[in-house]
Amino acid sequence: MQREQILDHALNVLEQRGLAATTSLQQLAGETGLTTEQLARYWPDRDALLYDALRYHAQQIDSWRRQVQLDDQLSAEQKLLARYEVLTEYVSKGRFPGCLFIAACSFYPQPDQPVHQLAEQQKRSSWQFTHEILVELALDNPTMVADQMELILEGCLSKLLVKRNVMDVATARGLAEDVLGIALCRKNGALA
Repeated sequence: MQREQILDHALNVLEQRGLAATTSLQQLAGETGLTTEQLARYWPDRDALLYDALRYHAQQIDSWRRQVQLDDQLSAEQKLLARYEVLTEYVSKGRFPGCLFIAACSFYPQPDQPVHQLAEQQKRSSWQFTHEILVELALDNPTMVADQMELILEGCLSKLLVKRNVMDVATARGLAEDVLGIALCRKNGALA
């Protein structure tokens, strides 16, 4: 079994059961068919596999963001809202991507803990993605709008941790569209 397959499986287990319910290396590796001894060659304990799986997940998300940013067929507005399409798709399949980083910050509250730092970096990268697109739109206050849009996204992801309801994604998308629409109206002088 390839390393990426194990990490994908670990991510799936984390998305299904959560960080708190996966207390051992074997639980995280789940049905890979590998023994604890085989896993321990690469990951000495659960936290090592958890960190590696989250790092791998962060790389996947970063790659997706780059693809979206470079997609000339998408408008800036479509790029900003694309994450909600992906969330809808994944939640419909019983997966909850992104929520893991919020859960990791709660599960590992110490700022110097590597998993916490990785989660914080992912949250900063998400904000930066939003901010860069808003700057391209030449909004009056892209920092404030990025803060608002990221707050909506994090609220959606946090609620998904508990409720796991795809309708929450639709609600969050509607709120993000409203915030963006108001910001664009403000830019064009409609709210002056």
